[in-house]
Amino acid sequence: MRPSPVITHLDPTDLRRREPVLPRVARLLRPYRAKIGLVLVAVVASAALTSVVPFLTRAVFDDALFPLHGGPPRLHLLVWLVVGMCVIPVVTALIGIGQNWLTSTVGNSAMADLRGDLFEHLQKMELAFFTATKTGAIQSRLANDVAGVRTVLTDTATTIVQNTVTVTAAFVSMVVLSWQLTILTLILMPLFVLLQLRVGRRRQRLARRTQESLSEMTAITEEALSVSGILLAKVFNRAESEVERYREANRRQTRLQVEQAMTGRTFFAVVQTFFAITPALIYLVAGWIITGKLPVGADALTAGTLVAFTTLQGRLQMPLLQLMRVSLDVQTSLALFRRIFEYLDLEPAITERPGAVALDPDQLKGRVEFRDVRFRYPEPRALSGTAHQDRFGESGVRIDESAESAGDADEAAQDAAVQAGWALDHVSLVVEPGQLAAIVGPSGSGKTTATYLVPRFYDVSEGAVLIDGYDVRDLTLSSLADAVGMVTQEPYLFHGTIRDNIAYARPGATPEQIVQAARDANIHDRIMSFPEGYETITGERGYRLSGGEKQRLAIARVLLKDPAILILDEATSALDNETERLVQEALERATRSRTTIAIAHRLSTIRSADVIFGLEDGQLVEQGSHDELLVAGGLYKRLYDEQFSRVPATAPWCDPRRADVSL
Repeated sequence: MRPSPVITHLDPTDLRRREPVLPRVARLLRPYRAKIGLVLVAVVASAALTSVVPFLTRAVFDDALFPLHGGPPRLHLLVWLVVGMCVIPVVTALIGIGQNWLTSTVGNSAMADLRGDLFEHLQKMELAFFTATKTGAIQSRLANDVAGVRTVLTDTATTIVQNTVTVTAAFVSMVVLSWQLTILTLILMPLFVLLQLRVGRRRQRLARRTQESLSEMTAITEEALSVSGILLAKVFNRAESEVERYREANRRQTRLQVEQAMTGRTFFAVVQTFFAITPALIYLVAGWIITGKLPVGADALTAGTLVAFTTLQGRLQMPLLQLMRVSLDVQTSLALFRRIFEYLDLEPAITERPGAVALDPDQLKGRVEFRDVRFRYPEPRALSGTAHQDRFGESGVRIDESAESAGDADEAAQDAAVQAGWALDHVSLVVEPGQLAAIVGPSGSGKTTATYLVPRFYDVSEGAVLIDGYDVRDLTLSSLADAVGMVTQEPYLFHGTIRDNIAYARPGATPEQIVQAARDANIHDRIMSFPEGYETITGERGYRLSGGEKQRLAIARVLLKDPAILILDEATSALDNETERLVQEALERATRSRTTIAIAHRLSTIRSADVIFGLEDGQLVEQGSHDELLVAGGLYKRLYDEQFSRVPATAPWCDPRRADVSL
């Protein structure tokens, strides 16, 4: 067993750009400028109306109930003032309803855009990125991190603007009423701002750690509760250890959540206490001013002014506290935005060159050439908190989490571990149009690696891979994907109907085309034996179907695609004889009239290949037909002899000519 690849974390040079976060968040909202403008108008109008109420209150006391110039209460004026004080809250509430609808629409739309952009970008990332990163960690950034910024996009921006306008209007009104009392109210605000900044920085660090912990929990859930994970735990009796692993991650998440929730609580308690006792201090200072102990304008301090001022002070307290809390929320959300932008900033390793050529399917012949190809697996890239980490059981045996998601990429993953060596070294070969070419060799010789270079799952380090004379790096990615089909050792079926799984290769396929592909793959009769036929649910990763059924569905899918070049990683070794015969017949149909490159595990299945390539230690050591290579007495002859000598000729349950060996 080769050592596992070393996962390196990205430094700033691995990212496309390192722009500040806030301008990028602002760009998310740019398509919704008109709605945001209406929100601002509503905020200003609401704040302005709210600021009028204290002045109406002062008029009620000083002009209507207790006129300063003497005389009885002025009931007519009182009625109009009360009407105004009643109408303003109603109008403000109606404005608030519209404002909430606008902010919710803008915020959720922007969040949907962000989620869609992130998913689209992840689809462009190279295969190596996903073999180096836990699936659960990716899911966490796509779901948890984006959900974590929901409040910022839906409410926070509006809250900041609304409370800023409210605080400004209240401050101006308080100054107009009494600048002396205003100074007393705001005297400690600079200290509060400094404390809030310190709390915010701590909350930001905690937010990132909390999300990384949540990513780990999501990864554990995805691994342990998948069909493969459950099966693995039951087979090795590791259910209790999986439960404990989850509980430990859960305990860590709980500690971080509590710590994050409690950070700043003391600070806010102090601020709220100050605001709570300020009215009492206001009354005391007002008494000193009225009695002349503070000669700072007692004539302007009437009963109405004092009531209006304390009313304003109460209105000022909540917006200020909300601004402080929102500021902390923003700093927390900035940590989540940075995690999201880290993914968006990753430059895909496999990109389309400017002026790339689109292959014409009607002119495509399917000639494949490796021209002095050298390939070394790149260092797997992973972001902080998302690296694919090895997990060891009590026996010390490594559980390779990428094996479940990579399927038949085991050999490629092993080759990737040898960072200093060449997976392929000066390989030159040609597969002519319509030929069936087989690749044989020991495990880790580079067979799967070679096939991954044709559809550009990886790019060559040196040399070139060509299709019909075009370097695959000069072709459009979509036309290259259309030209190459693949049937892997472990075919992947998503949780859906059999019809949908087959039609995945061609979404616009007619029912007749789907049925014909299933017939050609020798699976139609089996499908029709199910009670629900083509509407049968396959289950996660196709676990409701047998290995042969999954394999034939994968062949039907590629037949529906009808590619000019077909890559086969033969998977008949674990099948019974009858199922193997059906699969082999389906494969023979699949290889007709198209260029086929087959990784051979059973040499008996490739005797009729037009050309056989032997790979060893990443080098092409021989090529020729079955008979030619047997006569040559090289690698192929050695593998052939090993395979057919492993099972005694007297074994009643196996034909020795078809004995299995992993190559």
